[in-house]
Amino acid sequence: MRATTPLDRSQRLISLDVFRGLAIAAMILVNNPGRWDFVYPPLRHAEWHGFTPTDLVFPAFLFIVGVAMAFAFAKYRRTRSIPPAVYGRILRRSAILFGLGLLLNGFYTYDWETIRILGVLQRISLTYLLASLVVLNLKPLQQMVLAGIVLVGYHAAMMLVPVPGFGAGDLSLEGNLVGYVDRMVLGSEHLLRGGPFDPEGLLSTLPATVTVLLGYFTGEQLRRQPTDVQTTLGLVVAGIAGLGIGSLWGATFPINKSLWTSSYVMYSAGWCGLLLAFCYHSIEVLGWRRWSFPLRVMGVNAITVFVGSGLLARILLYTSVSRGDSAISTQRWLYENVFQALWGSIDGSLAYAVANVLTWWTIAYLLYRLGWFVKI
Repeated sequence: MRATTPLDRSQRLISLDVFRGLAIAAMILVNNPGRWDFVYPPLRHAEWHGFTPTDLVFPAFLFIVGVAMAFAFAKYRRTRSIPPAVYGRILRRSAILFGLGLLLNGFYTYDWETIRILGVLQRISLTYLLASLVVLNLKPLQQMVLAGIVLVGYHAAMMLVPVPGFGAGDLSLEGNLVGYVDRMVLGSEHLLRGGPFDPEGLLSTLPATVTVLLGYFTGEQLRRQPTDVQTTLGLVVAGIAGLGIGSLWGATFPINKSLWTSSYVMYSAGWCGLLLAFCYHSIEVLGWRRWSFPLRVMGVNAITVFVGSGLLARILLYTSVSRGDSAISTQRWLYENVFQALWGSIDGSLAYAVANVLTWWTIAYLLYRLGWFVKI
């Protein structure tokens, strides 16, 4: 085993694709149970305050967006002025991601009077845009200070700014500031299930952007450090620190994925750092790559897999296998007549989700073998 220098690693890190693949596979798994009534607790989000393994999935994807950004923007950080074409590409990518989110949200009726405007892809779009502007225009210390100000400021705003009818510091589903801002700006009819709250809200996009920035800070360390055990230890220490800070902060500002609280940002980033440390050490440092191939296959076409799985899920939900009073959705028919019949309610529900993952892994593998890598 040979430690490499930063100059040896101008190529793409395999561990980044593997981590991204892990995140996208987990997204498909938790988003596609056979029945939402039958889901094992670790595969559910926390009801409100709290943290489950499922609550790590989305921030893991945002975190890896930031890590990849450190490598993608490295050459621009060395120049005094950023070419306008760079901003054009950033805006284009953000617009495409946002548009794909609307494509999923509106399917298949596309009722623009009630369509949900926000969502997972929209949050990725907005956080990527905001984080890119920060990275390209501020010095490293300024970036870190801004990240801290956003987290502290968000905490202060959520606790001190009064919401009409609820007052200040109300972190309930109906009374929190995030939901109020969305209702005022977008209208309840454009929020998840018609309101009163959207878990990918406008205001909570600010701390979510810090999740991307924390990934970027991590990526900068990976890019500058040699590929050795010391770099892995640095990731582990940072991850443990994130868990500690998040846990302590949670005493006054509860860990909450839906509100994307500041404590949640730090706590989830801590877990992301530890998971990345595992992927990085085993793949880049020790050279153990064979185990990671299935995840890499999904990671190199992550957005394609996510959008495709979302569209398929909606097609199965909105089509039926019969007509009249006996009509049921194709999705329900598959679950009840195949998976539930073979494995029972809860195990069948899990098996249905696993089948979704395997289906999309197979599609991703075919794309990989053909050399088709869809870039945005």
